[in-house]
Amino acid sequence: MIFNWFKIFIYHLKQNKLFSFLNVLGLSIGIASVIFAILYWNNEHAYDQWNPEKENTYQVLNKIGMTGDTWSSCSIPFGRTCKATILEIEEITFLNSWYDDGLIKYQNQKIFDKKITVADNGFFSIFPFPIVKGAKTNILKEKNSVAISEEMAQSIFKNEDPIGKTLNYYNKDYIIKSVYKIISPSSVEPHFVFGGIVREGDEQNWGNFSYGLMIKTKKGADANTVLKKMQHVNYINRTLKDAKENGQTPEQYVKENGEISVILDQLATARLHGTKSSNNHNFPEGRGNLQLLFIMAGLSILILTLSLVNYINLATASAIKRAKEVGVRKIVGATKNQIIVQFIFETAIIVLMAIVFALAVVELSLPYYNTFLKKTLTMNGSEFYLQLIFIFGLVIILAGIFPAIYISNFETLKVLKGNFSRSKSGIWIRNSMLIFQFGIAAFFIIGALIVNSQVNYMMNKELGFSGKQVLKISFNYHERDKKTEKYLTAKQELRKISGVDDISTFAGTFGNSTNSSSGLTHNGIFVQPRNVEMDFGFLEMMKIKIVQGRDLSPKFASDTIDNWLINETLAKTLNLKNPVNTIITSGWGNEKGNLKFKVVGVVKDFNITGLQDKVPPMVFINLKTLKWNNFDNIYVKVSPENLPETLDKLKSYWEKNINQDYPFDYEFVDKGFAKTYQEQIKQKDLFFILNLVVIIIAVFGLFALASFSMERRLKEIAIRKTLGAETDILLKELSKQYILFCIIGFVTGIVPAYILLQKWLENFAFRINISTLPFIIALILLLALTLIIVLAKAYQVTKIDILKYLKYE
Repeated sequence: MIFNWFKIFIYHLKQNKLFSFLNVLGLSIGIASVIFAILYWNNEHAYDQWNPEKENTYQVLNKIGMTGDTWSSCSIPFGRTCKATILEIEEITFLNSWYDDGLIKYQNQKIFDKKITVADNGFFSIFPFPIVKGAKTNILKEKNSVAISEEMAQSIFKNEDPIGKTLNYYNKDYIIKSVYKIISPSSVEPHFVFGGIVREGDEQNWGNFSYGLMIKTKKGADANTVLKKMQHVNYINRTLKDAKENGQTPEQYVKENGEISVILDQLATARLHGTKSSNNHNFPEGRGNLQLLFIMAGLSILILTLSLVNYINLATASAIKRAKEVGVRKIVGATKNQIIVQFIFETAIIVLMAIVFALAVVELSLPYYNTFLKKTLTMNGSEFYLQLIFIFGLVIILAGIFPAIYISNFETLKVLKGNFSRSKSGIWIRNSMLIFQFGIAAFFIIGALIVNSQVNYMMNKELGFSGKQVLKISFNYHERDKKTEKYLTAKQELRKISGVDDISTFAGTFGNSTNSSSGLTHNGIFVQPRNVEMDFGFLEMMKIKIVQGRDLSPKFASDTIDNWLINETLAKTLNLKNPVNTIITSGWGNEKGNLKFKVVGVVKDFNITGLQDKVPPMVFINLKTLKWNNFDNIYVKVSPENLPETLDKLKSYWEKNINQDYPFDYEFVDKGFAKTYQEQIKQKDLFFILNLVVIIIAVFGLFALASFSMERRLKEIAIRKTLGAETDILLKELSKQYILFCIIGFVTGIVPAYILLQKWLENFAFRINISTLPFIIALILLLALTLIIVLAKAYQVTKIDILKYLKYE
C-alpha cells in the first residue's frame, strides 16, 4: 500500500512540477530559518552548563545609589569579610572580569595573547576546568603561579612537560603549576590564568572597586539570605563607619552619599539574564544579546508559520485537481482515515525533502552566519538532532493534517458529477490564509524600514565630538609611576612627525566610557559622575565645545591642582544655574580628607558611550591633578594627506621608543565608536535578509493561489470575452479581490509592527519617532507587488482560446 502511495505521489509530483517545487522551497526556507535560530539559541543557553557549580555560583555586582552606575567589581576587604562572616559562602575568587592582552615570554619565544586573566587561588573552585597536568589544588596560592590551557601548552612546549617551567609576564617570572582543559562555551575561557591579583595596599581599601568577585555558596543555601548578609557587611563596614566619621546619622549619610546595593547574578543564567554593568565587563567572554536572540527566534517562527500557511494554501488549492481521484477511491472502498493517512504520508515526504534542502542551505550559509554573530556554530550534538526530529514531526502535523482532512471530506457524488472544480469549498480558508501572509509581509517590511531609520539616525547623529582623522593608539607602557612622564616625552617627539596635527589623551575610550567613576555630594544631592582625566588640549582636538567658562589650560597653575570642568548633565543634576566658580567636594580623598574643586567651565554634553545610553554626568580634570592615572591610549590627530607614510612613521616610533615587544595597535576613533551600534546594524541586516525571504514566500503563495483561482474561472472568462468584455475590464475584475486582501492584511500587520518596534526603540536613549512614512511605503510596496503578480497572471489568462472552454458547454 505504501508503495502505491509513493507511486501516486511521484505521479502528481511530475504533473505539478512548479507547484511541487514551490512547496518544497517554501517549507525549506521556513525550516532553515528555524534551524539558524535553534543553533544560536542552543549556543547562548549552553554557556556554563558544563559547570557542576553553576547553580551555586554567583557574580557579585555593586550599584551605588538609586541612579548610580552598576559595577561588576568589588573591593578586596568586602569580599574577604563576606567569606569570613557569612557561613553560607563556601568559596570566593577575585578575578579580572575582562581579558588582558599582553606579551608572554618563554626563553626565546614571544607569545602575544588576547585571552589572559589574573585571579586568586579560588579561581579553579569557581570554574572547575579539568586539570590535565600538574597540581589539582592550590594552583594559584603563590603570587608567582600560573596555569595555562592545554591548547597553549601544546603551542608553546610541544611535547615537553610544561610543569615547573617559567613564563615572563610584565617583566615578572611565573612558574607553571597546572595545565587545564577549556570547556566551551564558558563565561571565562582564558589561555593563561596568572596568580597575584591583589595589589599591595588594597587589602584594607573598601573604596577601591577594582576587582571582579565571584562567590560559591554551600548546597541548599538561599541566595536571598546570602544577599541580605552581604548587604549587611557593606552597611556595617561602609555606611555606619563613614557616617560616624562624618558626624552623621546613617540615614543622613545614605541620603547624601547613596547606599551601595549588592546584586547577585547566578552563573547559570548570568550571560543572558544578568544585570548589565556600567563598565561592560560582566564576564571576559561578554554578555549574551537576549534581545537579538528573541528577535531571531520570533522572526524565524513567523517565517516558518508563513511557509506552513503557504504550503496549506497550495495543498488545498491543488486538491481540486485530485478530487476525482478521491471520489474514485471512496467508491472502491477507501475509508476516510486511509485517505487522511495517505495525504499525511505525502506531506511527510515533502517535509523530509524540505529538511534535507534546508540543511544544505544552512551548511552552505553557516560560515556567513558565524561571521554575522561572531560565533563558531556547528550542526551537531544530540540536542540538535532531537530538535530536528521534533521540527520534522511538528511541520508534518501542522502542514499535513488540515489539507488531508479537507481532501478526505470531498463528497463522492458531487466530485464524480464533474462540477467540483467550480465549487467554492475551502475558498474562504485559503483567502484568510492569504490575508495572514500579507499581514506578516507588512510586519517585516515596516520593521525593516523602522530599524533601518534608527540605525541611519545613529550613524549620522551629531555626537558632540569629532573622531575624524583621530587615531586611538594603544600605549603599552607598564611602569605606572612613570607613565605620564613617558607620555609627555612621547608627545613632544610625535609632534615632529610630518602628518601629525595634534596629540592628546584621556582615561577612557569613545564608545566605552571612562576608566573610573567617583561619587560626590553637593547641596545634599548625591551623584556618581564619570571621571575624565585628560591632557590639556584634549577637548579642542576632539572638537568638544565649552558652553560656559573656559577650558583647562597650562596657563593656570591651579588647573593641575584644584580646578575642573563639569558637563551639562552634571550641572543639571546638581541644580547649578551658574556653575562656574562653584566649589564642589569630590569623591577622591587623601590623608587630609576629600578634595575640593572649583568649576571653571561647563562642557557641552557629548556621547562618550553608545546611543543606547543617556549622556552620563562627567567631571574633567588634568592628568597631573591626581597622583595616579588610568589612561591606556594616546590620541593622535593626523592629516588625511600621505596617511600611509604617517602611519609608517608612527609605527616606527612606537616600536622603537614605546614598547618594541607589542604590535603597533591603532584604530580610528569614529570607527571605534561605530562598534557601539554594530548589534543594531546586525538587526538591520537581519531584517533585510528576512524581508527578502518573506517576500519570496509571499510571492510563491500569491502566484500559486492566483493561478488556481483564475484557472477555476476560465469558463467564466471565456463567456465574458464572448459577450464582448474588454481586457482591461477583465483585469480589473480578476485583480480587485487581491487588492482588497492586500489592504486587509496590511491593516492586520501594522498593529503588532507598531507595538513591537516601539518596544524595540525603548532600548535607545537617542531614537527616532515612528512616523507614518514606513507604513505608507510598506502599503505601496505590498500593493505594487500584488498588482505585478496578479495582473501578470490575469493578463495571461485573458489570452485563452475561447472555443476550447465553451465547446463542451
